[in-house]
Amino acid sequence: MSPTFRAFRNPNYRLYFAVSVVSNTGTWMQRVAQDWLVLHLPGNSGTELGITTGLQFLPILLLTPYAGVIADRFPKRRLMQVAQGLMALTSLALGLVAVLGVAETWHVYLIALLFGVGAAFEAPARQAFVSEMVEPDDLTNAVGLNSASFNAARVVGPAAAGVMIGALGGGVEATGWVILINAVSYLAVIWQLQRLDVALLRSPQVRPRTPGMLREGVRYVRSSPTMVLILILVFFAGTFGMNLQINAALMVTDVFDRGASEFGLFGSALAVGSLAGALANARRARIQLRLVVVAGVAFGVTCVALGLLPTYWTFVAFAPVVGFAAITTLNAANATMQTESDPLMRGRVMALYFTIVMGGTPLGAPLMGWVGQEFGARWTFFLGGSLTTLGVVLAAAVYLRLQGGVRTVLTEVGAPGSLVSRVWDNQAVARARNQSSEQALDPGADAPLSESVPGRSR
Repeated sequence: MSPTFRAFRNPNYRLYFAVSVVSNTGTWMQRVAQDWLVLHLPGNSGTELGITTGLQFLPILLLTPYAGVIADRFPKRRLMQVAQGLMALTSLALGLVAVLGVAETWHVYLIALLFGVGAAFEAPARQAFVSEMVEPDDLTNAVGLNSASFNAARVVGPAAAGVMIGALGGGVEATGWVILINAVSYLAVIWQLQRLDVALLRSPQVRPRTPGMLREGVRYVRSSPTMVLILILVFFAGTFGMNLQINAALMVTDVFDRGASEFGLFGSALAVGSLAGALANARRARIQLRLVVVAGVAFGVTCVALGLLPTYWTFVAFAPVVGFAAITTLNAANATMQTESDPLMRGRVMALYFTIVMGGTPLGAPLMGWVGQEFGARWTFFLGGSLTTLGVVLAAAVYLRLQGGVRTVLTEVGAPGSLVSRVWDNQAVARARNQSSEQALDPGADAPLSESVPGRSR
């Protein structure tokens, strides 16, 4: 079997992947339809679009850390089914009010908020559940394939939504029918979770409730300079750079004076690059920290470049480059967080990761909507890309400080003072080297926090 698809050796993962393509397609159709719905309600503009997106992601910021604790305490498969059911109901409600022609902006705000509650509890369970389906050696591949599934749907979903909305008249009612399709797609996910072969799952023993579980997860993450670097980087990328749908909606409508079909085409072009990046990452047996940093810089720079393009067609043609850089950043960060974490802590680790990468949206989305309305749509790309690049620089500086400074990081093993670069070495080797040095200097020193958690993945 090709290295790109080696996780397909697992029958559970094959079923999970196939149904995910269907559900993800519905998700992207709703994302486009919801944005179009907000923009076509009376009196709305980029500000209302930003508020809607912010409300949808606000529960992720507030609830996901606690959802991670629940993911470590209860079977993740059942937790995912409940959360998927809640999201199905909210999509059904939004679709119905749009189809019936009674949708108002406050309806969209409320439903988006409730949808976010379901997503907040589903995300950490789903992220951590991948490691229960596949072998450790296939985890990086499975993360890449999941992203490929998401972005394959991202190619089809926006285009299908744009065509369907246009064919049905382009109004509010048309968006409702698209959203109802997504509501049905959640049933497929609930069904496939029920069909999985439990005997093949590598589920850790569920932990009983103990005081301070959330604080324990935070301390665990803070003990790893690699995880700290990733969380800082994805905070800036997620808060300021990943609002591409909002920024693009404003560019397509305000700058290029195009409609729903053209907006959907941009989303598909962006997804083509994301799909290519996901498949390229799926072939990697090991993720180096250098990849996360270089991809983060590339994403910030390409966002700025996207805002400079003069015509709609150059805007669409460059979208795959931005998509490739964005998904490479997120995939490498996600895989590193999972492989660095202990299975007993993975729900909380991935909850903190997801909180950071997505929870900044309630801050970034209204800001970008306001910037687009006051200064023009191009400035949303200029500002988002610049702050993303600044975040990468800040993350690298914090990482170097936690590792003992540039000189410590650049010192070769067994060759004090050598300038052979060590910063992008395998982090497990780096930590083992540091711990050995500390123990040699002080044999009675206490073990670091990461050592206190049995079975921590190196």
